[in-house]
Amino acid sequence: MQARRLGKSGLEVSAVGLGCMGISASYGTPLTKEEGVKLIRAAVERGISFFDTAEVYGPFTNEEVVGEALAPFRDHVVIATKFGFDIDFGTRENRGTNSRPEHIRLAVQGSLKRLGIAAIDLLYQHRVDPDVPIEDVAGTVKKLIEEGKVKHFGMSEPGVQTLRRAHAVQPVTALQNEYSLWTRGPETNGILEACDELGIGFVPYSPLGKGFLTGAMNKDTKLREGDFRNTVPRFSPEAMQKNQALVDLLKRIADQKGATPAQIALSWLLAQRPYIVPIPGTTKLRRLEENIGAADLQLSEADLREIQNAASQIQIVGERYSPQQLAMVGREAPVGGV
Repeated sequence: MQARRLGKSGLEVSAVGLGCMGISASYGTPLTKEEGVKLIRAAVERGISFFDTAEVYGPFTNEEVVGEALAPFRDHVVIATKFGFDIDFGTRENRGTNSRPEHIRLAVQGSLKRLGIAAIDLLYQHRVDPDVPIEDVAGTVKKLIEEGKVKHFGMSEPGVQTLRRAHAVQPVTALQNEYSLWTRGPETNGILEACDELGIGFVPYSPLGKGFLTGAMNKDTKLREGDFRNTVPRFSPEAMQKNQALVDLLKRIADQKGATPAQIALSWLLAQRPYIVPIPGTTKLRRLEENIGAADLQLSEADLREIQNAASQIQIVGERYSPQQLAMVGREAPVGGV
């Protein structure tokens, strides 16, 4: 697979990565550890070198699966994980954001152990903590980099000024925000412009609209019990019926290209910036291979104009998160310093 560099950091990864969350959490019944290990190793064999996890996925269990799966390939892959939530180790209850410096160190210690690695390639703050100055967060990660426990610093869903302030303390290698044809906030909220200016890579999560853009869902789809999409307004039957127009657009382009809607959605993202690396997740080998195929699909300028013009006429219905989850994105951290 072709490789891309995340901004000007020099960190090189496969053009399409693998988001590993769904292997262990959030979409109903998880894979067994053996199934997860097998899928991740299949991704490596097919050219993926960039793998995304977090302590909160499971919680904790996803990092263990990723670590075991990638142990034989450690020198050939990039592992990204995240800190930022206060998880009770006994009950596994998520008690909200926590990016205090001492907590970051505890989280990193746990992630290193579960992943079975000496250093985390890319460490993201999962969500901005509204009670901790971002200068303290970035300063702590900077020290962890100096100590050899972390190689690169990343952030997920920060406000644009918080991103700039963090970057001034410790250069941010990559920003991980939701971005797809049905979630285009980064184009208008200053985030992509900041990445352009500062040389920060961009890693879109949910690049297939949490599965909707694959064309495998419709208003009659019944989600499994425990699937977090049951709490997402955009996945109500009414919203999915209205948003079907976007899938119909992708299907039309896909038919012209001999591709699938998912491949068109991923190829469109890859065409937006040379430093964009989407991380679609899946639990199925056939979907993994389909997603990988997007890296070889070239959309012409005419294709991109057609998609842009048609998509601009489609009004996406429903928020991308529940109100509680939505409150945690785009936050600005209080001012402070180490």
